[in-house]
Amino acid sequence: MTVTIVGSQLGDEGKGALVDLWGGEADIVVRYQGGDNAGHTVVEDGEEYKLSLVPSGAIRGKVGVLGNGCVVNPRTLFEEIDGLRDRGIEPDVRVARRAHVIMPYHRVLDGVEEDVKSDSDLDAGTTGRGIGPTYEDKAGRRGIRVGDLLDPEVLRERLEYVVPQKRALVEDVFGMDAGEEFDVDALFEEYREVGERLREEEMTVNAGDFLHEQRESGANLMFEGAQGTSIDIDHGIYPYVTSSNPTAGGASTGTGVGPTVVGRGEVVGIVKAYLSRVGTGPLPTELTGDDEDLADEIRERGGEFGTVTGRPRRIGWLDVPMLRHAARANGFTGIAVNHLDVLAGLDEVKVGHAYELDGETIETMPATTERWGECEPVLKEFEPWPDVDWSAVAEDGYDALPAAAREYLDYLSDQVDAPVYAVGVGPDRAETVEVTDPFDA
Repeated sequence: MTVTIVGSQLGDEGKGALVDLWGGEADIVVRYQGGDNAGHTVVEDGEEYKLSLVPSGAIRGKVGVLGNGCVVNPRTLFEEIDGLRDRGIEPDVRVARRAHVIMPYHRVLDGVEEDVKSDSDLDAGTTGRGIGPTYEDKAGRRGIRVGDLLDPEVLRERLEYVVPQKRALVEDVFGMDAGEEFDVDALFEEYREVGERLREEEMTVNAGDFLHEQRESGANLMFEGAQGTSIDIDHGIYPYVTSSNPTAGGASTGTGVGPTVVGRGEVVGIVKAYLSRVGTGPLPTELTGDDEDLADEIRERGGEFGTVTGRPRRIGWLDVPMLRHAARANGFTGIAVNHLDVLAGLDEVKVGHAYELDGETIETMPATTERWGECEPVLKEFEPWPDVDWSAVAEDGYDALPAAAREYLDYLSDQVDAPVYAVGVGPDRAETVEVTDPFDA
């Protein structure tokens, strides 16, 4: 059995909480794309765990796999593993040998490029973690893979090929001094040691073979996407996107598990009950102007500050054309709606039901970001619901939700043609109203 968890919006939907909730039935949790730009927070018995690379299931003692579609910063990986060990958790993390390695020069180049773009409309608002430059090298066939770290001879050869190119880019194109991040000898020594630790702790796997063997033995697999559908490099609001495919198709290409296997499983879209994002670019339902106080209230209630960057997120009403687009791109079999409690007690609750564009009403996102930016939201208003004892609601079940909140959820389910599997009403796992466990669906 496989379950794929996908962000349906712009990231920050609270995917980690659902991975944690349903991960109890999973034997293995697999990250299939992204890197340490993908912050997720898991709360267990009041303890908060902020992770950016280790799969969320590690908190529940599950085997975590970073698939070949991921880009891996070993410094971050070891820091998170060691930090969890210091807190009494022994994470079992395996890394695909085909996954690409984020090198120090990638992070330098990421910052340089964003500085260059900062005065233009092309600034993607990256986390500066080197994600994009690493994927660029992967596509350019000059990347360094995890498997290369295990063979010092191959590692040296790869570094001697790529590092002079990067040094020339920094010095000759950007006119900067290249530091130790561009020193072949220093990089070789550090990453040879990384390879030794990976080998000693038996952390690397041939992901496709490993996951096939686990499935054959009856294991349940959960695929965990990072970011969200609308910042998918193919299906998102280009160029304000990430450099990989958070959509469900990435679960196959990013792990080596075939699409017919992923497609026979469950694909659950995680929805935040309103919209948030870090970074630049259009946001048709954004709360601005006279609504800025309301945006501030929602931001504070929802803790809408980037897990990785700490930056305040922009806030908007739920964008339903975005959800329809996500449902088609991913093939949702169910949805989970988070942060419903954040909207409780507001004087008004709205969604962007459709767009007005060139005098026409449209119900899905245009293909180009420029056209999306020209869209005006057609708002639909809902009866607000009161603030209640959400812990009691989570314990009592779906029917204990306020009637107006259930109407909101029924509307969303209808728009994406998928049932509601869960409703998040607080940060802790126990504060989730579970309707259906996708492993039992």
